Amino acid sequence: MNKNLKTETLPAFLVMGIEVKTANAPGKAEKDIPALWETFMKQDIISKIQFKITPDVYCIYTHYEGDYTQPYTTFLGCRVSNAEFIPEGLRVLTINAGHYFKKEAKGDLTQGIVFGAWQEIWQMPLDRAYTADFEVYGQKASNPNQAEVDIYVALK
Repeated sequence: MNKNLKTETLPAFLVMGIEVKTANAPGKAEKDIPALWETFMKQDIISKIQFKITPDVYCIYTHYEGDYTQPYTTFLGCRVSNAEFIPEGLRVLTINAGHYFKKEAKGDLTQGIVFGAWQEIWQMPLDRAYTADFEVYGQKASNPNQAEVDIYVALK
């Protein structure tokens, strides 16, 4: 792996939210993930999440059945300090501590900047762990036309 890549070591953390099983097959993820976001927004899931550390929204790709070409789970939620109370319909996911490659996607969210960044990542010679990869939609992503989204890819 290229030693010039930007990597970070992150501690373990908890995320509470909702999920969907999907795949990068034609017609699958491009429907399932926007539908998950729509549910997240319309049902105001963020207001149901207890013990939020920040209002940042995490879009996590986990439970891979192989590599990124195989089925996986997409999870939308917020980091929480504990999981003592889990509202009905929500789940808690533990993101393990580890090394992550970090890529920033900048530009217009409506023009597919995040998907474009993933297409670049898929072509990179990363030694991926396929445990949990995620995007962080924080304050810098509040303007969809000039957004910055951090993408973290778990490494072995």
